[in-house]
Amino acid sequence: MAGQRMTRRRFLGTTAAAAATFTIVPRHVLGGPGQTPPSEVLTRAVIGTGGRGTGFVASNPEGGPPRTLAVCDVDRNHLERALGKAGPGCEGYTDFRRVLERRDIDVVYIGTPPHWHALVSIAAAEAGKDVYCEKPMTKFIAEGQAVADAMRRYGRVFQIGTFGRFGSAKLRKLLLGGVLGWPVTVRVSRSTGYNWKVREWSGRTNLMPEPVPGVLDYDLWLGPAPVKPYHPHRVHSSFRGYWDYDGGGLADMGQHYLDGIQYALGKDDTSPVEAEAAAPWPAHPDACGMWGRVTMRYGDGTTLILGSGEWGESEAGEPPWIEGPKGRIYKGGRTEPEGLFEEADRFPDPEPMVGNGAGGFEQAVRLRQECGGNADASNRGATLLHLANIAIRLGRPIRYDPARQTFPGDDEANRLAYVPMRAPWHL
Repeated sequence: MAGQRMTRRRFLGTTAAAAATFTIVPRHVLGGPGQTPPSEVLTRAVIGTGGRGTGFVASNPEGGPPRTLAVCDVDRNHLERALGKAGPGCEGYTDFRRVLERRDIDVVYIGTPPHWHALVSIAAAEAGKDVYCEKPMTKFIAEGQAVADAMRRYGRVFQIGTFGRFGSAKLRKLLLGGVLGWPVTVRVSRSTGYNWKVREWSGRTNLMPEPVPGVLDYDLWLGPAPVKPYHPHRVHSSFRGYWDYDGGGLADMGQHYLDGIQYALGKDDTSPVEAEAAAPWPAHPDACGMWGRVTMRYGDGTTLILGSGEWGESEAGEPPWIEGPKGRIYKGGRTEPEGLFEEADRFPDPEPMVGNGAGGFEQAVRLRQECGGNADASNRGATLLHLANIAIRLGRPIRYDPARQTFPGDDEANRLAYVPMRAPWHL
């Protein structure tokens, strides 16, 4: 009413009514310079927060929208460390299935041991999450195609955690342009600069059972793997030395080393047709061990030679890294004849890729664009590791059908390509 005196009681009543109508909005919600509104934040969960997984835990900014909403680990010490890094706004879980029930999580980073990679990746895709998975992609061959099929079925973005592919564009131009001729031989060995960590990630064959620590849910850590008595060397980083969970140094380093080579060779859609290993035999049924050389050949004659330098004959001198009928490349960049890399400039650049590292992966998620290290290419990369390890374990040459992704007429090899899982887990 005009001219009516504003009493204290009337003032408080008026401001309360205004507060019901207008809300004071925090600065970060509005966006603008230096501020990211929540609608533009890709929220993440990290499943498996050991050595590698902790690196995926983004610290939530004070006063801003949280990025890491959930961390998950079956070891309470790992979980508490991850929660401390993430800060306010993050919740901790011991069962990944509870994480995937949350609708407010966009992407899942997987840092578990490899025997969990496929199952968690597939479950995340089914739950509508995009997936960044640590290498190696899978523990056995059949898992890779199952993951690729799931990503396609649910329209999800997948990226494997490797570093080799995104610097290989010029090498791809040189090889696919025929500068070296065809077929080529590639040596991925200690003599050409590759350390396969064979001794570092060999398992122990004399483990004595020990009590399970109270901080660890060992049954859930094992998950689909067979039940074996607990020993600390079986879990955490040294799990790499046991067939039930990984594949030794070859599987640990191989996707890093071979992903870029596979891309440069134009082999993202196929696999070798045969593999043969030089290694002690019989291989131990539980613990990964020594090997010296693995030779794999594609149907077109392209050959990969993996050499550990840890067993058997070592390569003499300085062998070429890549050689073909028309020339050679040495690991330091020297070529015979000289100037072969300059010849690659005559050919068009390959299509640009997204997905390099976590930042590139999130760019791909925003654009809904397939990553360079997508599930299909990563399946073929992981298959190289599995073929090598199957040849080592069987102690004889093996033949592979890249189209069917099976070993024709070889039940023994096929059992290692599709390993039964402990109930209730299954592909």
